[in-house]
Amino acid sequence: MKFISLNEWGVFPYNLDKPLFIAGPCSAETPEQLEATYGGIKAEGNLVAMLRAGVWKPRTRPNSFEGVGAESLPWLVEMRQKFGMPITIEVANPAHVRIALEHKVDVLWLGARSTVNPFTVQEIADELEGIDIPVMVKNPINPDLELWVGAIERLYNAGIRRIAAIHRGFSTHSKSKYRNEPMWQIPLELKSRYPDLPLICDPSHIGGTRELIAPVCQKAMDLNYEGLMIETHCNPDEAWSDAKQQITPQRLGEVLNGLQIRGSSSDNPEFIDQLAVLREKIDRIDKNLIEDLSMRMKLVTEIGDYKKANNVAVFQVERWIEVFQSRPEWAEKLGLSKDFTAQIYKLIHDESIRVQTTRQ
Repeated sequence: MKFISLNEWGVFPYNLDKPLFIAGPCSAETPEQLEATYGGIKAEGNLVAMLRAGVWKPRTRPNSFEGVGAESLPWLVEMRQKFGMPITIEVANPAHVRIALEHKVDVLWLGARSTVNPFTVQEIADELEGIDIPVMVKNPINPDLELWVGAIERLYNAGIRRIAAIHRGFSTHSKSKYRNEPMWQIPLELKSRYPDLPLICDPSHIGGTRELIAPVCQKAMDLNYEGLMIETHCNPDEAWSDAKQQITPQRLGEVLNGLQIRGSSSDNPEFIDQLAVLREKIDRIDKNLIEDLSMRMKLVTEIGDYKKANNVAVFQVERWIEVFQSRPEWAEKLGLSKDFTAQIYKLIHDESIRVQTTRQ
């Protein structure tokens, strides 16, 4: 798949010489709320290139605010004209798509609850067949990269080329300071597969609280994301939905102006030379690691054969507990993360079990 860069989307009021910043309220509530919010965003300077708002809100429980609906679209059209910036909204079914297109919404996005359902994505893709409009795709609620890729592929197969991925974090049963665990490795794997696919971070849904928005934004910039989508409200405490994760336009300005935007590369010859030296060292170490891992798996195979010859089961819990406890402790003494080491040895153990069971 070949994607079109953000600068070539043709919807922004100026060339993006910095990451794409998208801002606006979780929900479009009233014309006055939109005007106050967007006016405050505009007053912070040319930081934001696109305005967002929720028109239809997919909520977990019934009888909660589910958005004003199509009634709010004329308000957004008016705000686009007033402030000279494109607008983007979420669509969750073909009817939403048709109404959004009737109002000439500039950019659509698919929410996490839509991305998780291939039937829903395909219905939206079918509705968009032959229509040239940018579409952003949020990651599915659950940490499944293939579902995310599948949603993007369905839109691509419908002829959409102006596609971006939005990382909004993943649901987890584990205790976390985040509303949705970032699991940064998943969007980075997506970017590795499709380097020209624009990757945008949604720190509001990841953090879930105002205090976490700034650090999540900076983390995304450090990882070379192409943009941010930040929920912004003129009076966050009175917001009709997701009040805790929205910030004021003034705070938005502080967050964006405080970001350290790093380049993806450097032309400094000294930097290039030193980086090459360090990477060569890493390559040598990696080669040694792989050779050691190969030797370890040969011993695992030998042990598997020895167990088989003596009618001994492959999995022995006492040995696994010993390995799983000792290796992270060894690692910690050398300044490595215990959790990181435990994950590595979980993978090694799984492969060891697989190898030994094939010998039985």
